[in-house]
Amino acid sequence: MLKKYDDIMRDLRAGTYAPIYILCGEEPYYVDRVYDFIADNALDEMAREFDQQIVYGRDLQGADIAPVIGAARGFAMMGGRKVIIVREAQTIKKWDALAAYLDNLMPQTVLVICYNGKPDKRQGVWKNASEHPQVVWLQSDKLRDYEVERWINAYIADFKTQHPEVSIDPKITPLLADYLGTDLSAIVGALQKLIDGRPEGVNVIDTALVERNIGISKDYNIIELQTALIRGDVVKANRITQYFASSKDHPMIRELAPLFTFFSNLLMYHYLPDKSQAVVARELGINPYFVKDYAAAAKRYPAGKTFLIVGYLRETDARLKGINNSSAKDADLWKELIYRILH
Repeated sequence: MLKKYDDIMRDLRAGTYAPIYILCGEEPYYVDRVYDFIADNALDEMAREFDQQIVYGRDLQGADIAPVIGAARGFAMMGGRKVIIVREAQTIKKWDALAAYLDNLMPQTVLVICYNGKPDKRQGVWKNASEHPQVVWLQSDKLRDYEVERWINAYIADFKTQHPEVSIDPKITPLLADYLGTDLSAIVGALQKLIDGRPEGVNVIDTALVERNIGISKDYNIIELQTALIRGDVVKANRITQYFASSKDHPMIRELAPLFTFFSNLLMYHYLPDKSQAVVARELGINPYFVKDYAAAAKRYPAGKTFLIVGYLRETDARLKGINNSSAKDADLWKELIYRILH
């Protein structure tokens, strides 16, 4: 049965364990969180010595799950729960024993199957497992680019409920999203580094702290570029894009994405009948803090110009991918793009 991560964790924290967990997907963050919790909490320390097994799919003879299922059918040595965890299960080829086990689960066994990628649900064993009422199935998919900021905001909001004394500059969310991409483990690691790296007595997490602990420049980043474009600051916009072009940490193909999102949102902003902060934030899916940027940008870039800019960004993206471009370097494309936006 397909379940959400939060629902799975709520059951686990309440001490409710299912006979089988199938943890799969291309985003390992949630898979690892569930796996870690079960490995650390399903048994006490003494019982783990006798009744917890961690097996790697690559080590199974004949790439067959049968030995694991054989162990799952056995009784716990300590007389209670038994935990068997299979890592890298995508390397296993023979699943017949699991198919048979689904018909007669051992209630005292917790079998955890960690599968990198997506099992083919068209195959009988996976179709039956995904529909089985006693099997918990977690599908952990990678975030899309446009979902990252929302995820970071939710993480920060959860942190602030426990630490209301800490204030966090809203600018760091798009900075981290742009710099780290969709890798949740990297994002969480960066956020924890910011939280744990605060000097004693400092309760403000700002761009200076980001620069010191993460290495993202507080002066040369996508937010500062957007600010320069909003203000019509040609010199600053060109200085930042020259820095981007000379840095391996700022590939143009990646930096265009947030610019495209910003100007696409700006086009939507122009046609919103209600431009109050709450409505704009809801309709554009942004932090209310950034609504003022759209209001300022709308004064500089009318709807017609904004429409053209979205086209310029699409065209530049295509040229980066080799369409109608045989020789222009990133620095040249940046210079041309900034000129067309600002003039």
